[in-house]
Amino acid sequence: MTAPRITPKDPPGTGLRRVVVASMAGTVVEWYEFFLYGTAATLVFSKVFFPQTGSDLDAILAAFVTYAVGFAARPLGGLVFGYFGDRYGRKTLLQLSLLLVGAATFLMGCLPTFGQVGYWAPLLLVVLRFVQGFAVGGEWGGAVLLVAEHSPNRARGFWASWPQAGVPVGNMLATVVLLVLTFLLSDSTFLSWGWRVAFWLSAVVVLIGYYIRTKVTDAPIFVAAQREAEAQIKTALNAIEVIRRYPRPVFTAMGMRFAENIMYYLVVTFSITYLKVHAGVATTNILWYLLIAHAAHFIAIPLVGRASDRFGRRPVYLVGVLLTASWGFFAFPMMDSGNYAVITAAVVIGLLFHALMYAPQPALMAEMFPTRIRYTGVSLGYQVTAIFAGSLAPIIAVKLLADFESSVPIAIYLAGACLVTLIALAFARETAGIDLHDLDRADEAARAG
Repeated sequence: MTAPRITPKDPPGTGLRRVVVASMAGTVVEWYEFFLYGTAATLVFSKVFFPQTGSDLDAILAAFVTYAVGFAARPLGGLVFGYFGDRYGRKTLLQLSLLLVGAATFLMGCLPTFGQVGYWAPLLLVVLRFVQGFAVGGEWGGAVLLVAEHSPNRARGFWASWPQAGVPVGNMLATVVLLVLTFLLSDSTFLSWGWRVAFWLSAVVVLIGYYIRTKVTDAPIFVAAQREAEAQIKTALNAIEVIRRYPRPVFTAMGMRFAENIMYYLVVTFSITYLKVHAGVATTNILWYLLIAHAAHFIAIPLVGRASDRFGRRPVYLVGVLLTASWGFFAFPMMDSGNYAVITAAVVIGLLFHALMYAPQPALMAEMFPTRIRYTGVSLGYQVTAIFAGSLAPIIAVKLLADFESSVPIAIYLAGACLVTLIALAFARETAGIDLHDLDRADEAARAG
C-alpha cells in the first residue's frame, strides 16, 4: 500500500517542518566537517601533511588534490546509500552517513604529521577523505528528497531549499570554531595542535545531529517515507537503467550543476588561498569575511527557493548563471583592494549569485524523475558532476594563478563553465508546480507502452 503524501490541498504542517529540521540537522553536521577540511587544506594541511618545497602554492595544490578525492567518492556514496536506502529505509542509512563522516573527521584530528611518519601522513589523509566524501554523497539525496517528496506542489522550491540552507550553517559553525581557536591561540600553537580541536569537536556536532534526527524520524510523515521506500523495492532500478530510461534529465542535471559547483568552491575554498597567498590577508580576517558571507548565503537560499515557486525554476536559474559568469572579473580585483568592506562584498556577492542556482536544485532535480528511481537519478545528476567541477576547481584555479600570476584566467574559466550550464538549461523543462504523482503515472504509461 502506498504511503500518503501531502497534496496541494494539504497545508505544510508540523510533520513537514519536522522533516525539514531532520534533513537540515544532518546537512549541517556533514557540511561542517566537509568544509572544515576545505578551510584547513589552505591554512593547515599544506604545512602539516606535505613536504615543503619552498612554494606555498605548491603545497596548497597538493592539499587540494587530496580534497578532490572526497568528490570522487561522493557519486559512489550516493549510489550505494540510495540502493540500500530504498530497501531498508532512509532513517538507517542517513544515520549511518552521519556516523561515517563524523568518525572520519575526528580521526583526521588524530593523524600524525609528515614530519613524524613521512608519506604515510598524506596517504592516511586521503583514506579518511574518501570515507568522508562517500558519506556526504550518501546524505544529500536522501535529505533533500525526504523534503521534496512531501512538500506541496506550489511550495516545493521553498521547502526543498532548506536542506541546502544547512550547508552555509555548517560552514558558519566551522568558521566560528576556527575563529575562536585562532583568537585564543598563537599562530604556531594553532598550527602545532590547535587545528586538531576543530576536528575533534565534530564528535559533539555529530551527537547533536544524530539525536535530532532520531527524535524527528518518529514523526508519522517520516515513517510514511520509509514505508513508501519499502513499497518500491520491487521496482527500483540501477544506475545503468536510469541512464537508459532517463538520459535527458540525468545529463541536463549534470550540466546545470557544473557552473554552480565550480562557483561555490572558487568562492569558499579558493578565495581563502587567493586572499592568504596572493593578497596577503590575515587568516582571522579571511574567516570573518567568510562568516559574513555564509550568513548571507543562509538567508538567501530559502528566499530564492520561494522565488523559484513564483517565477519558475528556469528563470531564476538563468539569472544566477548570467551573474555568475561576471563574478570573477570584478570579485578578484575587489579582493586585491585590501579594504575590509570591499573584500567582504566580493565574497558575499559570490554566494548570493550562487544561491540563485543552488536553491532551486532540489525541487528541480526531484521534478525530473519518477519516485521509484528518483534517489538514483538525483544522485547521479548531482554527485557525478562534482568530480569534474568542484573537485578540480580549486586545483585549476591555483594552477592558473601560479602560472599567470593573474586572476583573469580564473575569471575566464568560470565564465566558460557558465556557458556549459547555459546549454544544459536550454534543454531543461520548466517543472515548477508539477505534481509528482503525474510523473509516476507518465512513467508507468511509458513502461506499459
